[in-house]
Amino acid sequence: DLGHSSELAFVVEPSDDIAVQEQPLILYCQVEGIQPITITWRKNGALIADSENAFMLSNGSLYVSRFQRLRGDGSSDEGEYDCMAQNHYGLLVSRKAKIQAATMSDFHIHPQNTVVEEGGVARFQCQIHGLPEPVILWQKNRMPVNTDNERYTLLPKGVLQITGLRAEDSGIFHCVATNIANVKFSREARLTVSGSHSTVYKDPMILVGPENLTLTVHQTAVLECIATGNPRPIVSWSRLDGRPIGVEGIQVLGTGNLMISDLTVQHSGIYVCAANKPGTRVRRTAQGSLVVQAPAEFVQHPQSISRPVGTTAIFTCVAQGEPPPQITWLRNGQILETSDHIKLKNNNSTLSIYGINQADEAIYQCIAENSAGSTQASARLTVLWADGLPGPPQSVKAETVSATTIQVSWTEPLQNTKEIIGYVLHIRKAADPVEMEYQEAVSKSTFQQLVTDLEPSTSYSFYIKAYTSRGASKASEVTVVSTLGEVPAMPSLFIKVINSTAVQATWEPSIKLGQHEGFKLYYRKVHLSQYTGPVLLPSNVTAYNITHLDASVVYEVKLLAYNQHGDGNSTVRFVSLRETVERTVLNPPCDCMKDEQNNKTSTTGIIIGIHIGVTCIIFCILFLMFGYRGRLLMCKNVQEQLSTPQIPRSQRSTSGLVLNGAARRDRDDRDLNGKQLDMNELERLFPASPSQEQQDKGITSAPPAPHDETQITTLPLDEFSIIEEQADPLGNPAAPAPDHCPANEG
Repeated sequence: DLGHSSELAFVVEPSDDIAVQEQPLILYCQVEGIQPITITWRKNGALIADSENAFMLSNGSLYVSRFQRLRGDGSSDEGEYDCMAQNHYGLLVSRKAKIQAATMSDFHIHPQNTVVEEGGVARFQCQIHGLPEPVILWQKNRMPVNTDNERYTLLPKGVLQITGLRAEDSGIFHCVATNIANVKFSREARLTVSGSHSTVYKDPMILVGPENLTLTVHQTAVLECIATGNPRPIVSWSRLDGRPIGVEGIQVLGTGNLMISDLTVQHSGIYVCAANKPGTRVRRTAQGSLVVQAPAEFVQHPQSISRPVGTTAIFTCVAQGEPPPQITWLRNGQILETSDHIKLKNNNSTLSIYGINQADEAIYQCIAENSAGSTQASARLTVLWADGLPGPPQSVKAETVSATTIQVSWTEPLQNTKEIIGYVLHIRKAADPVEMEYQEAVSKSTFQQLVTDLEPSTSYSFYIKAYTSRGASKASEVTVVSTLGEVPAMPSLFIKVINSTAVQATWEPSIKLGQHEGFKLYYRKVHLSQYTGPVLLPSNVTAYNITHLDASVVYEVKLLAYNQHGDGNSTVRFVSLRETVERTVLNPPCDCMKDEQNNKTSTTGIIIGIHIGVTCIIFCILFLMFGYRGRLLMCKNVQEQLSTPQIPRSQRSTSGLVLNGAARRDRDDRDLNGKQLDMNELERLFPASPSQEQQDKGITSAPPAPHDETQITTLPLDEFSIIEEQADPLGNPAAPAPDHCPANEG
């Protein structure tokens, strides 16, 4: 059973209707459910009492004997009617039926005389309003127009089109409007067909384009488009958004009118009529919008549910339509008022009832309504209640323990306590909605609970329920209490040295502060007990410069946040300005001109080195090509030049490097030109380790090489010579000449 409860539901509901003056009217209403059922009727929200003019039939329908649009006393039978059904389970209200009187106004557009040349297009129009919509027919010379003639097109809104005019089309035309209220005739108009068919070229032109229409689904839309020109233009249709119009339910009336049957919401859009000159791109366009409305209908109906006392009941009602419908909830036929325990969410599509009790048992209705129509669905809430359940817990008290803790205590219910299996404490911020409530379970022998992790300076509400295996008791009385205020947390403090006499303290106040909040800043020399301060700073300040400091001592900086509840814990930092002074002494101003010259010299050396390297590579390649099988290098008179004895690396490193170091120190001494620092001061600031002293003196220790070392010897270029290898007759390589010796290969 979707959309209604089995205990009480509508089988037939009243529908919109158009009534005829002085004629009877019946509004139908049929209900099923558990008897006894009482049915009543309302008009515009007011109860209708049985009278001679309107009374209820035995089947529940309403009978109006003589419908009157306007009575002598100023009343009217027009209005919105609904049917109400009630039994001991609740009350239902039907959808609203809109009843209107059948009417027909006078014609406000009459056909006009027209003269058109042969082969052209003639158009007559008449317009009249009425309920229901009048049917308009055309007559020529007091006889109905022959609709079998393909050149004659009758449109539903009172338009007559005649294409390819001939002499026999001349005559007198008028229209006849008919509905259940009346029949009316328009004024007459004469059509005159003149001359013969012209062959003069005429650009295409749209005489009448489509109108803007607003219709309801399943109705029929006719978009008019009539064009002239010579040659006769071709009329085509398209949508402005580029979507295809489709073919189902689409029909062309006459030479270019578009008719769409059985409208859907997807047919809504802007339609463009185009008149094209055949074989060219010359065209004229006109456009009109079509809005298709859809009455409200349910996508998801509310379902009847049963819930124990103290739990939550949720009804969901989702409706669609065009325009989107508005949803209203009724409780036993009355507008549902929201409260702390009754909430509407998701554009009223979800009804939540928290902590239900027996008074919430009722029939709940969802009314969906838009400009195209309304509909209703209902569901029943049954509240389960077992006899013998315990009463509500008594003497509920809440006491504040700290800024984040409250202790709640209570006593047993007054009756039916034997079956209690436990208690549930319901906790909620007093300012939060009911759905933000949370619970904590407590054993049956415990009559107090310490609630922790609360927020400081915040009000909380508490109530208790006792639970048995058959259900929960009623809720206890609600008690509200606030947590204590809390001092702020420690701020994050950072110290930055600005110069030799000033530092900057910065901090991040990522904490919650109450009213009148701020910061207190203290500082002192570490060997003193007295602080300078406090420096009071507002909460929006996050930095402070401390100046006129002594560079020779260490300072302690302390920062804390405070509010109306007191001072928070402080953050302490230590800072020394001595390093800044030492860096200033050890890094004198640079000689920028000298550095620039050195940079230029270094750049020139790099370029020369690259050229030398490339030249060496080229010579090596040439040497390998032309010395394929030659000896690499021979020397003459080597015995005289190599008289210097070879010394192992371990023995020569010390002396050689010491000499080099001494020479380098001598050179460095000359370069300083009197700008030396006091060596005693440097030794005091930077005491050197023995290993560093050895390195400064050029002493290095390296393990002896396992292979023979190659001694580097400088030979004059004029003592080098290259000889050609002589082949031995036995196939062995030839030995060098006796007056030369081979050089050691490195």
